[in-house]
Amino acid sequence: MQILIATRRLFLSAALSLCAMTALAQTPAVFRLGIAPHTSARVILEMYQPLRAQMEKALGVPVEVVTAPDFTEFAKRMVHQDYDIAVTTGHQARLAQTDADYTPLITYSADFRAVALVAGNSPFKTAKDLVGKPVLGLSPTSLVTLWGQHWMAQNGNPDKLRYVSASDSVARLVLAGEAAAGFTSLANYQSLARDLQSQMRFLVISEPMAGRVYMLNKRQAARKELIDATLAAFAGSPEGKAYFEKYKLEGYRKLKPKELEMMEPYAREVRLSLQ
Repeated sequence: MQILIATRRLFLSAALSLCAMTALAQTPAVFRLGIAPHTSARVILEMYQPLRAQMEKALGVPVEVVTAPDFTEFAKRMVHQDYDIAVTTGHQARLAQTDADYTPLITYSADFRAVALVAGNSPFKTAKDLVGKPVLGLSPTSLVTLWGQHWMAQNGNPDKLRYVSASDSVARLVLAGEAAAGFTSLANYQSLARDLQSQMRFLVISEPMAGRVYMLNKRQAARKELIDATLAAFAGSPEGKAYFEKYKLEGYRKLKPKELEMMEPYAREVRLSLQ
């Protein structure tokens, strides 16, 4: 009798363990939408909330929007496969493609340009005017920072940029007189409050470059068609249209041939910084 009771207990224990394992296996994994830290975490969470909700509904799993303290840390996490989709500027997108086997999906229709901002009443007109003065970038591996550093060096200013965490900080520090100039993206400048924009002017504007690109992690390859359809549906929805209008992004488009390959020189600099 005791053997029978022990056997029943063992069977019950095994059955409960199997049920627990089955429930665990059926628990949906979180889908991580990684956004490069082009502005503050608060703004990023607000900005991507409509897309997050659309993706969560379509994929049937929880979707969370995540970022990183700076572009260098974002690149590290991206290469380490932390994101199911990484949304980042073209040079890091190229790195994701070549070094971590992510697949390009789409980018934004609006041109991506780097700009150097100065106060509207500042006397600075050239890169040489900024020699010896504090000039801001977002982080050593952000595209606007790398472009700005190259532009300064090519125009007679060997100084290194100083780094801040968000584009709205760049504008405020320049207007407060704590920096002579600062590099950010044209889209981020356009997202500033009108009163801040009106107090600033461009010292230089870059040529168009590959902007924020949606890169799909290889582990999500089986969902690619569904994700493509979800992004297309979002673009056509009232929420998507409001999103594109608010942030001056114009919509989504496919990447042009060789568009990411052209970013390899900047991707190489990020790669070296991660070693």
